[in-house]
Amino acid sequence: MNYLAHGRRYLDRPSFLAGTAIPDWLNVVNRRIKARPKATRPLLEDSDKDVRELAAGILQHHHDDGWFHRSESFIELTLMATYQWRELLGDEDRLRRRFLGHIVVELLLDAELARRQPALLDDYYLAMQSASPGLVQAVVQRITGQPVDGLARLVEGFCQLRFLYDYLEDGTLLERINQVLKRVGVEELPGTAVEVLARLRPCVAERADQLLSEPAETGSRVD
Repeated sequence: MNYLAHGRRYLDRPSFLAGTAIPDWLNVVNRRIKARPKATRPLLEDSDKDVRELAAGILQHHHDDGWFHRSESFIELTLMATYQWRELLGDEDRLRRRFLGHIVVELLLDAELARRQPALLDDYYLAMQSASPGLVQAVVQRITGQPVDGLARLVEGFCQLRFLYDYLEDGTLLERINQVLKRVGVEELPGTAVEVLARLRPCVAERADQLLSEPAETGSRVD
């Protein structure tokens, strides 16, 4: 899952919402630092409600990723997307194809959620702006025991840039994907990649409800 799929149900709880984004923000700030569930759970008993909410949001993120990445729909769409990238990138570029097959399904799912509910992105960012970037950074430092300099600034920039809107168009989505590839040290995609995105977009849209259907036995909330 990506930001919007993770957080869409928690717009009335800004700190919880921010917690659902923390694992992804850490991938931007420092991929070696992880807010792991075992170290996060003790904060559910903190005296500060916002600390508890941030911790619960982190745990919700991990819970949702657990069932989402094992779901039949995600696996099938990822395999299909990986094959589509093969036509553009060739047989040898397996690492980049697998990486793209995974992330593009997630980004296009966010785009479909935003398309279905035109006010959702505005509401998402409005709620996120109510969370405290400084507290986000402090809580992550408590969980990880490591300095995460720049995390508060990243949260502020996340709310200002509003790049989730860029997922709605193939051209701007490609720009965002290339930023991710550059950040992880992988070769960027050519402009013709928009053709692959255009083919994949309706496939993800068609199966969006299946992608978001959590199996009943997993339980939907962790807080």
